[in-house]
Amino acid sequence: MRACLTAFLLLAIACSPAASAGDGFAWPEGRKAAVSLAYDDALDSQLDTAIPALDRHGLKGSFYLILSAETVRTRLADWRAAAANGHELGNHSLFHQCSGKGPERSWVAPQRNLDTTTVAQMRDQVELASTMLQAIDGRSARTYTAPCGEVAAMDGSYLGAVAPLFVGIKLVGGAVVDDMAMLDPAAVPVAAPVGMSGAQLIALVEEAGRKGTMANFTFHGIGGDHLQVSAQAHEELLAYLAKHRDDYWTAPFVDIMGWVRQQQAKRSD
Repeated sequence: MRACLTAFLLLAIACSPAASAGDGFAWPEGRKAAVSLAYDDALDSQLDTAIPALDRHGLKGSFYLILSAETVRTRLADWRAAAANGHELGNHSLFHQCSGKGPERSWVAPQRNLDTTTVAQMRDQVELASTMLQAIDGRSARTYTAPCGEVAAMDGSYLGAVAPLFVGIKLVGGAVVDDMAMLDPAAVPVAAPVGMSGAQLIALVEEAGRKGTMANFTFHGIGGDHLQVSAQAHEELLAYLAKHRDDYWTAPFVDIMGWVRQQQAKRSD
């Protein structure tokens, strides 16, 4: 898997020229910033609302699947079609292991409690999830979003154990990256907007543009399901990105992070 990842990173250099943005970090074709549109939990509203909207605007998203989710089993053909159309299928683990601590975590099943799961068990589960994803989309380069943004297993953080498997990993930490040169590809900050308006989402994109960095969104329900953003707000964001595609590089997270790693390697030479 590491050999595949290395090969992918070498191929990640865009064919078109790059220009420097912000502190000198280069984005493809002179764009001001990158934007990652990601969607967690393999929800029906993503297939029914988000993907058709992305396709209308000619944009590509990253969909982080819980491989045990019923929607993966019952709508496998739809996820495979999304991947064939250029959308990324990302790893969100087999069972969405989260901490069961706290009064609002009653939904965490005992067998899916991160507090009682070892680092080795998480590594095994996450690696198997990537194998299953490869069976769906035929790809080997992969990115990961930690369920609930949590990595503290029973015997320590499992982040280091899984980091070598991925081009990039998203963790909770905010929508806009402050400094691309200092960004850790295994700990990319992301925000999960809930109930935000289109104007609020666009403002975060524009902040990334001013900084010359990247905006990372991880949505859940789009006009339905849980942790919702309205379909209207989502549509407003996509329309803005489509209108300003010469300013913002909206791409699957795996492509963005392949580019970031290549740029960071150049700067360290």
